Amino acid sequence: MENKEIGIYVHIPFCKRKCHYCDFISYCNKDSKIEEYIQAVKKEIAWQKIKSEITTIYIGGGTPSYVDSRYIKEILEEINNKSVSKNAEITIEVNPGTVTIEKLTDYKQAGINRLSIGLQSAKDELLKQIGRIHNFEQFLETYKMARKVGFTNINVDLMLGLPNQRISDLKETLEKVMELQPEHISVYSLIVEEGTPIANKIENGELQLPEEDIERNMYWYVKNTLELNGYIHYEISNFAKKGYESKHNMNCWKQKEYIGIGAAAHSYRDITRYSNTENLGEYIRNIQKANFERNRIIHEIQKEDDIKKEYMILGLRQIEGVQISKFKEKFVDNPIYLFRKELNKLTEQNLISIDDDNIKLTNKGIDLANLVWEEFV
Repeated sequence: MENKEIGIYVHIPFCKRKCHYCDFISYCNKDSKIEEYIQAVKKEIAWQKIKSEITTIYIGGGTPSYVDSRYIKEILEEINNKSVSKNAEITIEVNPGTVTIEKLTDYKQAGINRLSIGLQSAKDELLKQIGRIHNFEQFLETYKMARKVGFTNINVDLMLGLPNQRISDLKETLEKVMELQPEHISVYSLIVEEGTPIANKIENGELQLPEEDIERNMYWYVKNTLELNGYIHYEISNFAKKGYESKHNMNCWKQKEYIGIGAAAHSYRDITRYSNTENLGEYIRNIQKANFERNRIIHEIQKEDDIKKEYMILGLRQIEGVQISKFKEKFVDNPIYLFRKELNKLTEQNLISIDDDNIKLTNKGIDLANLVWEEFV
């Protein structure tokens, strides 16, 4: 049975320079491949059989705003040949230092109605240390241009737990960002991935991460401050003004289907999780030869049990948790009975609470969310 709605994710893997903490599939110094890559992406979109209505489109990277805006317009024109909902949420990630008023105007004309701007911190020395290509001033300029062009739905990305970051730095960043009143704020803890420049610097003692309890204090400071200032905490790392929750992400957490387009992009369709090859050259060559299937790597074909467990994990990322009635509606089973062993253990450890219709993380559970999700793996 075809889902009534579906999301599209498009991966643009090009960057001006890679951030020191990044382990995403992204490339700098491959600008000569951009034209070929975009043509391949358009062919992949055209090849996709999509009967459902597309309700969200998310263009991520890399740095999508690094490439010429005409490419973004061409990609959206190709998607528009399918059935796109009139009020679809269409997001693009942008980095300060890579956008102009012309680019933003092009995005707006192409139908993009949501921007996600990567700031990370308002402290220039911290930005430099993590390898960002911009300073706070450039972020401000980007934000103001976006408002001027008419964007009324903007997300700002922030990071905590950065080397040498103090609570006072975070406080200053939050104050400056809240002054701008973005509709959405995402706050991620730095995850040090092996082999990244930042991991090497931490290993040889050049940089030092804050203690774990300081990092947790930072998180709760952010949560309390944003909630006091009218933001709804709706997912572990995400805060929004009422009605501005990210539909694209919400649909993923609700286990709705999405199609990933481009090298390394992930998809979830017909109970199958799969991704495209990470190899840029291979991705382009296969498409040029019309061997679309050859790009696909299947990670999991889910059994009924896996789907139920995953639904719990994704649901418990959300602050309101898993709605028992919704679970029953989807699977018939009662999760309270089905997962009684796991839920009893987690309740005893005070990691989750269960009320009339919700199973959700406690405050302690938010801090130790990985332990909660592990129960359903």
